[in-house]
Order: sequence, then structure tokens, then C-alpha cells
Amino acid sequence: MHKVAMKRGLIAFAVAITFGGVVSPVVPIHAATGYKTVSTKSIKKTAYHKKSRKGAIFNKTHTRKVSNLTAHPNTTWYATKRATLKHGKTKGVYLYVKNGKGNVKGWIWHNYLKKGKAPFALRKAKAAVAMDAKTGKVVWGKHANTARPIASVSKLMTLYLTLKKIDGKSSNWNHKIKITSRGLVSMSRSAAYGGFHFKLNHKYTVRQLYYAAFLDSSNNAAIALGQWVGGSNGKFIRKMNAQAKAWKMGNAHFVSASGLENSDLRLYGYAYGHANANKVSAKDVALIARHLIISYPRVLKDGKIGSMKVNGQTCHNYNNLLKGRKYYRASLRVDGLKTGYTPLAGYCFVGTGQKSGKHRVITVVLHDEDEFTETRSLMNHAYSLRSMND
Repeated sequence: MHKVAMKRGLIAFAVAITFGGVVSPVVPIHAATGYKTVSTKSIKKTAYHKKSRKGAIFNKTHTRKVSNLTAHPNTTWYATKRATLKHGKTKGVYLYVKNGKGNVKGWIWHNYLKKGKAPFALRKAKAAVAMDAKTGKVVWGKHANTARPIASVSKLMTLYLTLKKIDGKSSNWNHKIKITSRGLVSMSRSAAYGGFHFKLNHKYTVRQLYYAAFLDSSNNAAIALGQWVGGSNGKFIRKMNAQAKAWKMGNAHFVSASGLENSDLRLYGYAYGHANANKVSAKDVALIARHLIISYPRVLKDGKIGSMKVNGQTCHNYNNLLKGRKYYRASLRVDGLKTGYTPLAGYCFVGTGQKSGKHRVITVVLHDEDEFTETRSLMNHAYSLRSMND
């Protein structure tokens, strides 16, 4: 993962009024005469959402616009009043609505809305998925089968293959790997590409490299682990692709153990293959995470570690849904799993947690500048589904 700082007059509005099946002439918002109330009555609280891109919410006399519907594409509006308003010689039916928080409210022509709650959507993510970890069923997706660059989320496959070779043996966890590559040492010293510093000819245990790659998302540590597992960088990447094939991930293709693109790896002598980046669909990323969690549940315990000292260096976990972090929500009980970022892939995040009384959920958001807030929304939506109940 690149260690880049996390990011982050008046236009006339025409209103068409339908009355008795006839559409009235459009009336500009800045018309001098306001709307007059013919009748008003309270109605049972009813959910509505926008019918199209048209429409705006006003005060009752239509002298002030509150908000355009386009600013709230996925909002559920709750109507509690119904009124007939008159403008000039025309009349129309309007609803008094509020959003869920109650901080946006006003009157809107009834035909700009349709009954029912707004369908769930993620605005920022270019691809996303929510998977029931128990069944492997995708419960919600957005471009879920489209292969995309996934940055350091790629390390989930590297961690899986590493844990597979370790096979729970202490001798493998304690095995020492000597760093003889000047390319990896140089990469480790880069503010953009490194993080966990290597010393030339120094030996690091597999355990140290595992935590550096998992928590600190160290690219050089991930590559070193891959060389240990496969015998060489190229052989390990072929193992990654073979494992994806064995799991029937037809759209997945790897060229990097770390998730860095070849355009960056070339500088350090670790470019591989013809493609520039690892490309995996959101669904297949979720499947990798599911295999990892089921086969090696220790990753859930490790994934909750906020930071730890590794060989005298602090490895920081960038998962900001963990306890004590900015986006933490106790009810979601998030205990993993992996962040990622490159300019090409954007911000990526694989999250997992198990809300009380629900199945464990695995979520993936790719190229999402609001990766943590949208993950929270996606998790809550998944948990609202009946299929996620135990």
C-alpha cells in the first residue's frame, strides 16, 4: 500500500404541476407570487423515495428551496402531511416529507416521489460486495464480477499461501529469512512503497514478516514472504494464480505479491508478467477472504491488533473500523481485515465482523474514497437482510 496521507447567479428552477391529469405550464422558482394552501391533512407516516432525477423540496409557500432531490439520491423520505397547493389558476398535491435524520424537511410535489424505501446503494465505490461468510452467498453487490486493480488487498492471497506453508509449525514461524536483495532494501526505505525497513543481509523471522505485511501492509515484507513460499518472486506469483484457478476465480489475475503495480515495481527489479496490476473482482476478493478466515481463523485475532512492535519497528494497522478508531461502531464488531491503496486502484478495503445474532459478514469496497463509512453502511445493510440471521 502506498503510504499516502488519507485524503481526503441563481439558477431558475421550473416546477411542473399535474392536476386532473394535465401538466401545468412551468413556473420559475423566482416567481413573485407564492403558493397558497387550499387544504392540508395529516396522513399515516409513509416512506417514499425519488422517482427520477427531477424534483426539489421547498417551504410551503415555495419562496425558498430547501434542497434538490439530486443531492439525496439514496434517501428515504417520510411523508406525514398531504396538501393541495394553488399557484395562479393551477392546483397540485404536495407531500410534507423529512429524511431519516429529520434535518432536511419541506414540501414536494407528490409525483416526484414513489412509495417505498430507497433501494440500498453505495455512491462512491466503483465495485463492492457483501458476502455471508457462513454460506459464501453474495447478499449484495455492485459491479461485483468486474475485475479491477485491488492494491494491497492482494496481500490476502499472499497471507493465505504463507499460512498454508507455515502449516501451524513453530519451526516455520521462527524460520529466518536473510534479505540479500538491494531492491527490497531500497523499497523498504521508500515513504511511498515501503514502511517496514529492511537491513541488507539482516535476517527476519517469518513471523516478523507476516505481521509487517499484514498490519503495516509492507510491500517488501510481502515480497520476501512470497519468495520464501515459492522459491522466487515469479514462482510465487504463479502459485497465486494457480490458487485462484483452483478456487474457480476465472477473472482473477496476479502479477504482484504485494499489490503494487509493475509500473512501480520495475524500479526495484520486481516487475513480473505483461499486465500492469493485479486485477480481481470484488466477489473474488471476498472469496479469498472467506478461504483465509475459514482455513486460518487466527487472522481474525491478528486483524484486531491496532499496532505492535516488530523487530523494534512499530507496525500500524490502517483499519479504521477497529475499536478506538475514528469509524468504529461497537455494534458491528469488526475484527478485520485488510486495507489497500494505489493511485490506480484507489482506496480499497476488505472488512469483516459478526454482529450479535447474525452470520459473519465479509465486505469489499474497491476504489472508494469513503471506504470506511461505506463499509459501515454496507455491513448494516447486509445485517438487515433476513438471510444473515442465525
